[in-house]
Amino acid sequence: MATLVMKFGGTSVATLDRIRNVARHVKREVDAGYHVAVVVSAMSGKTNELVGWCKDASALHDMREYDAVVASGEQVTSGLLAIVLQNMGIAARSWQGWQIPIRTDDAHGSARIVGVDGTALTDHFVRLNEVAVIAGFQGIHEPTGRLATLGRGGSDTSAVAIAAAINAERCDIYTDVDGVYTTDPRIVPKAQRLEKVAFEEMLEMASMGAKVLQVRSVELAMVHRVPTYVRSSFDDPDSPQPGTLICGEEDILEQQIITGIAYSKDEAQITLRRVADKPGVAAAIFVPLADANINVDMIIQVVSDDTTATDITFTVPTADFDRAKTILEGIHDQIGYASLQGATDVVKVSAIGVGMRSHAGVAAKAFKALADKGINIRAITTSEIKFSVLIDQAYTELAVRTLHSLYGLDKP
Repeated sequence: MATLVMKFGGTSVATLDRIRNVARHVKREVDAGYHVAVVVSAMSGKTNELVGWCKDASALHDMREYDAVVASGEQVTSGLLAIVLQNMGIAARSWQGWQIPIRTDDAHGSARIVGVDGTALTDHFVRLNEVAVIAGFQGIHEPTGRLATLGRGGSDTSAVAIAAAINAERCDIYTDVDGVYTTDPRIVPKAQRLEKVAFEEMLEMASMGAKVLQVRSVELAMVHRVPTYVRSSFDDPDSPQPGTLICGEEDILEQQIITGIAYSKDEAQITLRRVADKPGVAAAIFVPLADANINVDMIIQVVSDDTTATDITFTVPTADFDRAKTILEGIHDQIGYASLQGATDVVKVSAIGVGMRSHAGVAAKAFKALADKGINIRAITTSEIKFSVLIDQAYTELAVRTLHSLYGLDKP
């Protein structure tokens, strides 16, 4: 029998009624002849509540104990779904991450998966033919025997990692939307649901602000070539919509130049004025930020006329803006910049599409279209299949709508 991994997010399991609805989705696949492993998140709002308790207990809490607390949300959901399935006459049992085991590093609170042993799950399917209901978001750091959590969105990563480990036919990620759209439908009502998206495109879309899938889950799916569907848990379980398939580029017959427009408001801009233009300065700026686990994205360097000084502009996540400024102020004498300027009222807008590889002038069209709308571009970055612009946050919706129409994404 083929094996299928199904993952359900927090809104999909927010109440017992929704958990019963999830069970009906699972039953449909069991009746279709699949061995099923289900990965669940905590009930909506529960993780935030548990995190709040940790912060109230101590502002500087032990992250190992933090993991012990916040991982309990998924444990509750997995047990409840197993009970509901059993009540429907479906053999099921709950599993915790350490029981599989999902092995992680020791970066508690944001651990990375280093391996998954699918032997126990596979044996479980063959011998008992039970649905495995797995608590997502968690694993074990085996050298210390401590439970570790994978960070926000970690249940997506759990699901794809398990699918790869047990050679599942596919991994279905159920959420509160019915697939991946060309852009945010709340901004562009004409946004279209995509039938298929290449792994590379989805990775860029996820990292550029699309909230449908967690970035690390897409990375795993791409590395292990796990076909992954994004589907809605709120569809009728008896007649669900197909959703969007995330797959290899070779599986997509007709590829548009631009597949989607993403945006991220979680951006802050930092500019260092008149930095000495000499070897080692860039390292002096960015190594301390890296050591503090601050992710730097767009980097622009402009050399002044006298060639002895340069301006360096870059972006960091908004949540890390104050920390980044404090670090840079602390190494002012080492870097020797004239002034530090910052802004949090910025947004990054990105156009993504593997079709850009074989078409020239794609980004240039966007720059002209944005200029025609009076939108000033603060910074630009490009890759083989995407370009991003940093603009004032006030122009977010106008920029997204402009680019969505420019590349013909409004049309069905």
